[in-house]
Amino acid sequence: MRRPLAVALLAAAAFTAAPGARAAADAGPTTGRTSEGAGAVLDGLKTYGQAVLRAGDGSVRQIPAGLHEMRVDGGGTLQTYGVGVAGYAQPQARFTETGWGGSPLAGNAEAGRIRWVLEHSYPQFNDLAGLAKASGAGSLTAESAAAGTQVAIWRLADGAPVEAADPAAERLADYLQREAGRLPEPPASLGLDPGPATGPVTGPTGSRIGPVTVRTRAQSVTVTPDAAAAAMGVRVVDADGKPLTSATDGSRLYFDVPAGTPDGTASVTVQGSTKVPVGRVFTSGVPAEAQIVAGSSESAASAGAAATWREPGQAPAGPVGNLSGATEVPVADATARATVRPPASAASQVSPDSADGERLASSGSSAATPVIASLAVGLVVLGGMVVLLLRKRPLEGDHPEEDGA
Repeated sequence: MRRPLAVALLAAAAFTAAPGARAAADAGPTTGRTSEGAGAVLDGLKTYGQAVLRAGDGSVRQIPAGLHEMRVDGGGTLQTYGVGVAGYAQPQARFTETGWGGSPLAGNAEAGRIRWVLEHSYPQFNDLAGLAKASGAGSLTAESAAAGTQVAIWRLADGAPVEAADPAAERLADYLQREAGRLPEPPASLGLDPGPATGPVTGPTGSRIGPVTVRTRAQSVTVTPDAAAAAMGVRVVDADGKPLTSATDGSRLYFDVPAGTPDGTASVTVQGSTKVPVGRVFTSGVPAEAQIVAGSSESAASAGAAATWREPGQAPAGPVGNLSGATEVPVADATARATVRPPASAASQVSPDSADGERLASSGSSAATPVIASLAVGLVVLGGMVVLLLRKRPLEGDHPEEDGA
């Protein structure tokens, strides 16, 4: 019984002596997503009819089909249809405006046809009598028009074997699917180029870093640099160096970084009120719950961008060693690092009078070496104590008379 206990003690001691490893194990995976445009909360289905979904096993299920409503953060409302028939979006779920490439429509050749359906059906085309005549539906209510439009979207989005329960809604769905042309992806309600997806703009201190271009349908947006950057004297300016507090579509923003500013990063946020374009997708992190915009009021939107800088011509303080013997060499772009392995003869070229950092680099050591050495010594001492304890007293199953022989 004592040998398993000794092994457990050694394992526990190793885990306790390595707080960095314990912290890494305790800290689960984290994910972050930067929004561009509007954020919203789903209120639920508001205008809908029924549809019939035929599963591959031959079973038939009746499901609701129609328009959802969403409340936009900061003000405004959206009307949306579901993208996928398999999922049911939960009320009060939080959604973020997303491009097609970050949604279930990524790579879908029918995405442009779905946008055509949205632009040519309810609620964008609000003449129900005209829509009924064009589709041969006879007559349409708001509920049957919404159901027919949703069914057409489901068929185009994932080829779902679904039909509208109401005959008029079914005729509308057939008409929309048959007549749908292709439209391009709509722009974000508010965006910056380059934005979070493409990374920060970069440059040296003592210069204007940029440009970052505003893309929006809003008449104007407010421009707010982060407080930490402002405290260092970093300003957001136009091409002439004039500070910017507002901008319009096509405006170009620059980060004016004074000479001598320590290497760092700054961000800027733009905010405004505009209609979210029809065809923009909202995702919740659950692909089956994705929604696509069919109508929008004036809604709040925001977007962000960042810049990084370093002093021009700054020489590295000395190579930074690591346990693999690789050397990390700073490059001009503060967001990128290149790792190169020194030649085998590098160690022989180090002078006895070299700086401590150089000796560490050439020997393959680093600042972590003393910690690792202390840990190893501690484990050896503890292991010896356990071995002495085991040898001092007989184990269960040993014969006492043999000890006195």
